[in-house]
Amino acid sequence: MFESLQLLPPDPLLGIIERFNNDANPQKIDLGVGIYKDEDGRTPVLECVKGAEAYLLANQRSKCYLGPRGDQRFTHSLCALALGDQYAALRDDRIAALQTPGGCGALRVAAEVIARARPRARIWVSDPTWANHVPLLGGAGLNIQAYPYYDYEDKLIRFDAMLETLSGAAAGDLVLLHGCCHNPCGADLDERQWLRLAAVMQERQLVPFVDMAYQGFGESLDADAFGLRLLCRQFPEAVFTVSCSKNFGLYRDRVGVVAFLLAETAQTRATLSNLTQIVRGIYSMPPDHGAAVVAHVLNDPELRAQWTRELALMRDRINDMRQGLVAGMSALGFGERFDFVTHERGMFSFLGISPDQVKALADGHGIYMADSSRINVAGLNRRNLDYFCAALSAVLTAMSLT
Repeated sequence: MFESLQLLPPDPLLGIIERFNNDANPQKIDLGVGIYKDEDGRTPVLECVKGAEAYLLANQRSKCYLGPRGDQRFTHSLCALALGDQYAALRDDRIAALQTPGGCGALRVAAEVIARARPRARIWVSDPTWANHVPLLGGAGLNIQAYPYYDYEDKLIRFDAMLETLSGAAAGDLVLLHGCCHNPCGADLDERQWLRLAAVMQERQLVPFVDMAYQGFGESLDADAFGLRLLCRQFPEAVFTVSCSKNFGLYRDRVGVVAFLLAETAQTRATLSNLTQIVRGIYSMPPDHGAAVVAHVLNDPELRAQWTRELALMRDRINDMRQGLVAGMSALGFGERFDFVTHERGMFSFLGISPDQVKALADGHGIYMADSSRINVAGLNRRNLDYFCAALSAVLTAMSLT
């Protein structure tokens, strides 16, 4: 039966992990996989999370199943965080949402519901986009199309080309948008661009689909949600997914939400019934622990305040590393070549170097990143930043592509 299966190539990022782990260079740096790291190169458990876990350990009385909808206190709290506590759709019961195993689970469940509502629905995704968007959405049967987004040469958003392409989309098409901290390029729409985009989408009767995996990692919790909140105010229908992997550091606990904004309250029950049936047929019900942690943090004033402080520290550290990278390369004679890095947000940026240069950094200096030159800025710290800049300078100089 299984002799027909063919060996598949390894995931590129998993290959980076293996090469990094096997490298004996004591100064090696992993800038590949998208996880937050602190100044010591660790991915820490947040103190607010430890506080919530201590509370749960002392007070949790059951490990009974949650049911397909998961922890509804968590779901409501995370939707309120994304949309704002006073958001009318929450009060009017026009949000159908449930807990999912991480952002990946949220995206796949959303795609399954969309495919059920409109078979072979067409969804537009940015070029580039997160590598897992296409298999998660396309695997449910959605028709994937691409709109221009990032200019690799000028290190800018191709906003006019983006609007021109979406102006040709058909009514009812969905548009997948990164809520903030675009993965992989780090280039985010500003408020003016969000407003112009919303106008085009309204004119074409397109449906917003916002994936927000990094709220609080860009500017602030509220600023990072500007686009999502704008679209949910202006459109009768929208889809959004939220992940707690990065901003709560709950990677392995797989904590997420999928939500549908509906035009009428009467549609909420029908949408929820389809959501729960789909979930029941895929993974039956989500895990409890991470969602319970987030729900407790968001509803305990002291822990919530602690979380916002810890989140700000993570965000500020990433932005400090962005500034340090630019300053370091400028001091080594590269002028304004890398200035774009400070204008981008979140953990990722493209360095704009060639695959051969990426290989040279790995082979000669133990510095690992994706072949596209996408780096996880959070992999840098004060101890390795000078080494990184010197290595990058040496490679660029030696290969005469400065």
